[in-house]
Amino acid sequence: MEPMDGILLVDKPAGWTSHDVVAKLRGVLGERRMGHSGTLDPMATGLLVLFVGRATKAVSFSEAQEKRYRARLRLGVVTDTQDTTGTVLQTCPRRAARAELEAVLPRFRGEIEQLPPMYSAIKVQGKKLYEIARRGGEVERQPRRITIHELTVAGEQDGEFLLDIRCSKGTYVRTLCHDIGAALGCGGAMSALRRTAVGAYRVEEAHALEELIALPREEARRLLLPLDSLFADCAALALNAKQERLCRSGGGFACAAPDGTYRFYAPDGAFLMLGRVTNGQAAAIKRFF
Repeated sequence: MEPMDGILLVDKPAGWTSHDVVAKLRGVLGERRMGHSGTLDPMATGLLVLFVGRATKAVSFSEAQEKRYRARLRLGVVTDTQDTTGTVLQTCPRRAARAELEAVLPRFRGEIEQLPPMYSAIKVQGKKLYEIARRGGEVERQPRRITIHELTVAGEQDGEFLLDIRCSKGTYVRTLCHDIGAALGCGGAMSALRRTAVGAYRVEEAHALEELIALPREEARRLLLPLDSLFADCAALALNAKQERLCRSGGGFACAAPDGTYRFYAPDGAFLMLGRVTNGQAAAIKRFF
């Protein structure tokens, strides 16, 4: 079977780890080279962007993109995992009103520092934090600088608040819920999470995992998006034969385009690289041939 490259948008169901999804779809698609951008906890659902074949070279670009989430915040409870799957450490009978919640949210918008949770895959001295936490341990962590671009209350459901969040790479939404609860003085934990977007990709475009598993291999492969769709916000430049040769040889080349970042294509339409033009010279940011 011919090798393939591309991007697959998956709507991850609850109960699956991101690694489980990748392992299952390797078999469905018949391709070992596969990765994803941005882990979702097993309790979380929503958009998981998978990179297949040579497209795995672009994972780091997607990891750096903004993410959107819809989270449920349960106030009055604190857990060791900062979500409702964990052990309850503290409860509070007082329930903050929506107006109180709205009043504290501005302090969590913009560039803030966030202390990564112990139940995370971050490594300290070669060991994952969650492995240490499961043994009852705790280690010192350094705060990380993240950006919360948008944070709004979308409504209430079953006594819990719905939060819409647009944030930078590295944001822990359950830690955000925990910290909001602490700011309110009653504690808080995340009770549900759905990722709704990664960069320009939306969960509405994604395919349910059950649907993908049921498809014949060739049909599943036809659902792959082209790799260059990841860079759709960059203008396209078609190279002539000489420029293509120079590009494929690994060097820079003259290019009469305004300064900026572009998608570069061969004369036959093949996507070659993401590159930058500066003062009439093109150089690769990442080659994909």
